[in-house]
Amino acid sequence: MLPTGAYGTWPSPIDAALAASRDGRPEYAGAVGDEVWWTEPRPAEAGRRALIRRRADGSTDCVLPAPWNVRSRVIEYGGVPWAGTGRAEGGPLIVFVHFADQRLYAYAPDGPDGPRPLTPVSAVGGGLRWADPQLHPDRGEVWCVLEEFTGEGPTELRRVIAAVPLDGSAADDRSAVRELTDDSHRFVTGPKLSPDGRQAAWIAWDHPRMPWDGTEVMLADVTGDGTFDRPRSVGGGPEESVPQIEWGTDGQLLFASDRSGWWNLYRADPHRGAVALCPREQEFAGPLWKIGLSWFRPLDNGLIATIHGKGTTTLGILDPQTGELVDVAGDWTEWAETLAVHGSRVVGVAASPHSAFEVVELDTATGRTRVIGAPHQDAVDPAYYPRPENRTFTGPDGREIHAHVYPPRSPDRSGPEDERPPYVVWAHGGPTGHAALVLDLEIAYFTSRGIGVAEVNYGGSTGYGRAYRNRLREQWGVVDVEDCAAVAAALADEGTADRRRLAVRGGSAGGWTTAASLTGTDVYACGTIIYPILDLTGWGTDETHDFESQYLESLVGSLAEVPERYRERSPAGRTERLTTPFLLLQGLDDPICPPVQCERFLAALDGRGVPHAYLTFEGEGHGFRRADTMIRALEAELSLYAQTFGIERTDVPRLELKK
Repeated sequence: MLPTGAYGTWPSPIDAALAASRDGRPEYAGAVGDEVWWTEPRPAEAGRRALIRRRADGSTDCVLPAPWNVRSRVIEYGGVPWAGTGRAEGGPLIVFVHFADQRLYAYAPDGPDGPRPLTPVSAVGGGLRWADPQLHPDRGEVWCVLEEFTGEGPTELRRVIAAVPLDGSAADDRSAVRELTDDSHRFVTGPKLSPDGRQAAWIAWDHPRMPWDGTEVMLADVTGDGTFDRPRSVGGGPEESVPQIEWGTDGQLLFASDRSGWWNLYRADPHRGAVALCPREQEFAGPLWKIGLSWFRPLDNGLIATIHGKGTTTLGILDPQTGELVDVAGDWTEWAETLAVHGSRVVGVAASPHSAFEVVELDTATGRTRVIGAPHQDAVDPAYYPRPENRTFTGPDGREIHAHVYPPRSPDRSGPEDERPPYVVWAHGGPTGHAALVLDLEIAYFTSRGIGVAEVNYGGSTGYGRAYRNRLREQWGVVDVEDCAAVAAALADEGTADRRRLAVRGGSAGGWTTAASLTGTDVYACGTIIYPILDLTGWGTDETHDFESQYLESLVGSLAEVPERYRERSPAGRTERLTTPFLLLQGLDDPICPPVQCERFLAALDGRGVPHAYLTFEGEGHGFRRADTMIRALEAELSLYAQTFGIERTDVPRLELKK
């Protein structure tokens, strides 16, 4: 029989350093000849992204040493930052974006020389940025998205599809870059070249729409000299989101669209229009937060590898002729939006409630799967991991609310019979995001100590169809707050959680929901607000980046038409309602949710006597990536809960709460 210990006091081998070391996941998998490449996080190396190469013999190595950081800043969230080709002689050729200067580089890893720059540096605003490269060695060029600042302001820029010479002639000469499209569209993805090389397709959209609201499929003829002729819209629309397009080996254009209310797969038929390949009330794609994400890939034999599901996802192989879909075996409950194919093999990144994200390969010839990179390894006894429950709650007006509930769990302690555990409600970012049902050591950090966690996929989240996603239209700060509060109240009502010891936390849009909850409800005893939006009027004018600069038009409404709504919903404008302790965490180099938002909020709170702490981090942008940052932030969060909930803990520094 386990010894009894008060909830929140349990000892745990999962410390903040361990949780920080396992933060992040592999991204941007791709095939280079017979090899598989991807990027991986390096929290201990100032949070850089390393480029990993898995050779045909199964050996794996990091291609570029520190400080090389393979990461794009296009639309600030970035996109596919590298591409490669397997050459017959001399080994592979790789092109990649280096985060520090955002230049595009070429590198032959088996050659004698290091990376050489392909693009110039611009002193205007945020400079020149590149993403979603496609190598065209026959033309000696890289075709990709170019984001170019035309002024110092965060929205003074243009984006086009451009061709960069591989010979390095553009490294010091901007005029050597060929622009393949004009800037008539505010946003574009990289081009997809048809198998015969005669057509190129891409996705485009404009303010105020976000890519999950409405996008266009653009098509152009490719002339003999490599220019685009007769660009035209061939699909999509203002209320139709197309987040991915691909050419089948037969030359037909495939795309994902939510025209039915769900992101399903279609084939563009010149005679019948869009032909649904596997109509289901499931998502076969997701929100295009980064340029070049991929949820499906056609195989050489005409089949399609596709990620799909509702709430959770799996990998399947679709026969587009019959609609038959066969899922792979395995315990993975979430497949990241990165797929690659080489021959009959499919490569993806997947995780489960008992394993972190790892690189997985499916051999479609045999149906077998195996882990080929970033394999999950248990650093502690898995008995310290939580066992999540996939739950559906009832919210206001009887609406469904999806959530993952992580009860406290430890092999060393159990809670007293007469005590209910404290719970922290986690609000994900986006808000058009999704909390995945996977192992997260930040969650285990709390649950193994006796503090429960509930991740809420509130109305507006992706993974449950367009109608669920659209619940947040003009209701941000209302539906998300209500849904999180409803889950918290339900857990208390059923006896799962202690009603007096409920907390809320979130980052970015989740930070907004947290702050809006603390200033708009009396459900929570405290909260952790991480790189948040706090003042809608400021954020909706000139205090954020271009990609989301008009996002509030759909989330809140037109600033010109409903300015009072912006003021009334902003936590910065209703600090008089705030009475509970809180922790505020902010990166000082954040271009998306800048520190001025926090400073304005704290200034409005000055003199109110509310216990709080404000921690800032040099060198951190939107989303913490450095191990030392994450350790300090996680320990401070635990200290906040311990002090608020009356829990004695001596294993973390005491957070100083000011009034």
